[in-house]
Amino acid sequence: MPIAMARHILVKTEAEAAQLKKRLAAGEAFDVLAKKHSTCPSKKRGGDLGEVKPGQMVRAIDQIIFKKPLKQIHGPVKTQFGYHLVQVFFRD
Repeated sequence: MPIAMARHILVKTEAEAAQLKKRLAAGEAFDVLAKKHSTCPSKKRGGDLGEVKPGQMVRAIDQIIFKKPLKQIHGPVKTQFGYHLVQVFFRD
């Protein structure tokens, strides 16, 4: 079964996610922004989701983790939880 490592930032609005994405593009640290702004419990780990297997995350996030290019910031992606910015480190 495939496995991947990813991190994300979850916020309530698309505008907030877009603003954070701009800050990331300008060089701000992902983990620092996740700790400060994310509403997910993973914020304590800088947004780190750890090892993820297919089906563990909601479908929209699964699609990013297992199909999109590595080491890029993807999103904002809307789910029932809010808006996500996702970065995938590796997949095996």
